[in-house]
Amino acid sequence: MKFLRVGNLGKEIPAILDNKNKIRDLTSIIKDLTPDTINFKILEKIKEINIESLPEIKNIGRIGACISKPGNFFAVGLNYSEHAKETGAETPKHPVLFNKSVHSIVGPNDDVIIPKNSQQLDHEVEIAFVVGKKAKLVSESNAQDYIFGYCICNDISERQWQKEKGGQWVKGKSGDTFGPIGPYLVTSDEIKNLNDINLSLEVNGKKHQTGNTSDMIFNFNFLLSHISNFITLMPGDIVTTGTPPGVGMGMSPPVFLKNGDIMKLSVDNLGEQITKVIKE
Repeated sequence: MKFLRVGNLGKEIPAILDNKNKIRDLTSIIKDLTPDTINFKILEKIKEINIESLPEIKNIGRIGACISKPGNFFAVGLNYSEHAKETGAETPKHPVLFNKSVHSIVGPNDDVIIPKNSQQLDHEVEIAFVVGKKAKLVSESNAQDYIFGYCICNDISERQWQKEKGGQWVKGKSGDTFGPIGPYLVTSDEIKNLNDINLSLEVNGKKHQTGNTSDMIFNFNFLLSHISNFITLMPGDIVTTGTPPGVGMGMSPPVFLKNGDIMKLSVDNLGEQITKVIKE
């Protein structure tokens, strides 16, 4: 299943794609896609419904973030070996885990804003997973029982704030528009092979990033298991899982995002994001 949220900011409604890629209104089943409704009980209920009997949404307008009000937004750094190399970092022996503010989340096609005093805004195409039930001390072999679905995430990063302002990475990862997610929240049964997903990012039509989940150092199952050994994950929590090579910081010389740039992110099975970069 492919879930999404459509509507103006703050007025989004939940929806689902049917077999003909028509968008259907889910408000008769759930009020929104939130931690209260992102669970396997609701998923089973929706599976029993004839999706094509739900009202079609013809005038889509804006697509919002595919989940509202998550409790946590975690991210994994340096999880593709070639990306670690381009940043000059050693390949990590354990997942590098950090926070992104939940307030950084925006829709998949919303503008990405260059904050005042920002000089080094960068892009990172990633795949995030969303937790579907309370996860604590989960084994790697059982991890898929806890993952509700997957979505695209652009882990927007201000490199100077991340690396030169002291402390942890969170300062450079949590600006107001630093977390475009969506368009879809896709259940794993829609994905043929989680370990063979292509992802890419273009800036102004020029390919910057390409990668495949087969190149991940730590795969989705390992990440959920690992994190749940330290932190209890709850329904609706988002974990974005790292980026392939080609970020602006890794170019020679570095190329950072500027006013007017257009980013296009594409991920197998998960759709596309197209965002414009604008100055604050």
